[in-house]
Amino acid sequence: MPNPVPMPHAVRPEPSRLYRWMVLIFISLAMFGNYYVYDCIEPVADLLSKQLGFSNSNIGLLQGIYSLPNVFMVLVGGYIVDRIGTRKAIFIFGTICLIGAAVTPLSGRLLLFPVNLGSIHQTFSFPVMALGRLIFGLGAESLIVAVTTATAKWFRGKELSFAFGINLMIARFGTWLAQNSPTWARPAYSTWQTPLWISVAFGSLCVVGALVYWVMESYAEMKMDLKHQGSTDKVVWSDLSKFGVSYWYIVALCIVFYSAIFPFETFAIKFFIEAHGTSRELGGFLLSILTAFTMFGTPVFGLFVDKVGKRALLMMLGSVLLIPVYLMMGYTQVSLYVPMAMMGVAFSLIPAVMWPSVAYIVDQSKLGTAYGLMTMIQNIGLFGFNVLVGWANDHGHASASNPAGYHLGMWIFSILGFLGVFFAFLLRQRETGPHGHGLETITTASASA
Repeated sequence: MPNPVPMPHAVRPEPSRLYRWMVLIFISLAMFGNYYVYDCIEPVADLLSKQLGFSNSNIGLLQGIYSLPNVFMVLVGGYIVDRIGTRKAIFIFGTICLIGAAVTPLSGRLLLFPVNLGSIHQTFSFPVMALGRLIFGLGAESLIVAVTTATAKWFRGKELSFAFGINLMIARFGTWLAQNSPTWARPAYSTWQTPLWISVAFGSLCVVGALVYWVMESYAEMKMDLKHQGSTDKVVWSDLSKFGVSYWYIVALCIVFYSAIFPFETFAIKFFIEAHGTSRELGGFLLSILTAFTMFGTPVFGLFVDKVGKRALLMMLGSVLLIPVYLMMGYTQVSLYVPMAMMGVAFSLIPAVMWPSVAYIVDQSKLGTAYGLMTMIQNIGLFGFNVLVGWANDHGHASASNPAGYHLGMWIFSILGFLGVFFAFLLRQRETGPHGHGLETITTASASA
């Protein structure tokens, strides 16, 4: 009897477009919870001053300490992503985020007295709140690195910039909800603590999204062909020096751009209340305009850049928009809707172009480390400028009775806008020369050719 002819192995299909986008939705859900928790401090900044006696420096440090562990942890986190894979990393870092969010509002529970005890209350509250933000920061930026790496893994060579845009749109909806929480959760703002407990509920989505992604990727590995989603190799630390000049220009732009945005957001609602006489609800809404622009503008710009390229040029144009907005708010009575809209366009455009650009410059196997290094250096800037601007506001005695005290901080932010244009210009020069990586020319049509 002849031996049976062996049957060929069934060819496993690649993940469908629908499956890829479902993966993106759930990893973005983890980012949504992350972003809400990060921005929950901004609407309570004035309550921390009134009810706990926190200074501007205290508030700046409270937000800046989030970035402190990421001076080293994000690079380690990127390495962890490259070694253990995205699904385990997203779950681990998402769990750390939830723990940090839960610790932050516990400080009031340490006191047996329900009344405000002034400096005694502050003595207990600030260290515990700072510890919670430190723990949260330990996981949050590494979670972003893991999600960013996962997005690049599933969409590289496809709709990468558009996928990054959708990811940021969902994540920044968390920011928008947090900034508008004085309106939709108005009764909670009779005390500083209740809004922070609300943030814990949203922070649980960091773990929920991670668990669903774990299931989806595990199923895909069993049933689908993931060879086009890339793989990870052992990271050689000496490779960090080989990322290339274009990578470092992007990193420099990343530092100055985010340092001009996030430390401003830390004090923005307090600034609007004290320098422009808005209510907390209106101040939160004005700040959320920036977020609303990014929610819808980032995917649009991502889709646009996928079609036309010109990444370095677009980053330079976005940086130009940042230069005048802070001086407009500090020195004029122009409607705040105008500078916030200009910031919104810049904040939509630059991230939609900047983060996907790294995937075209750095090898896939080192992408987690590249994003980790970039985010690490970014967080040095965020920590430093949150503390610096808090000091500048205290140095100028910024308050409702002295709104001019905010001017020094506004100048700091404007100078960062100038530096953003400078680094984007250097990047464009590099990419249009013989050592370019195609940032100005790669489109979805050329990538699939």
